[in-house]
Amino acid sequence: QVHLVESGGGLVQAGGSLSLSCVASGTGFSFTTMGWYRQAPGKQRELVAQISSSGSTLYADTVKGRFTISRDNAKSTVDLQMTNMKPEDTSVYYCYQRASTADWKWDDYWGQGTQVTVSS
Repeated sequence: QVHLVESGGGLVQAGGSLSLSCVASGTGFSFTTMGWYRQAPGKQRELVAQISSSGSTLYADTVKGRFTISRDNAKSTVDLQMTNMKPEDTSVYYCYQRASTADWKWDDYWGQGTQVTVSS
């Protein structure tokens, strides 16, 4: 079953901007941690940004000051606003969700990924 669906990927020139969105199905969205990861060919999947249920955020050093993560609990969505994009941002971006099921137990969900390409 599909739990997370990303949208907004595409081609952008270096220095430009692009926004990604992810919508989650099911209930309890406001109690989850949401994030964005990316993986380029031959590279490890890396955390780009995440936002907790309380709204606290964490960013990779490589995107700090350029990317902004946000969530809308009423819509069960998480967005990633990317500005001043660089060719090294080129990757497949994945939406991520961690949902607690019990004390010290949780389920992880991944979106299908959306391609982002930054031209130089």
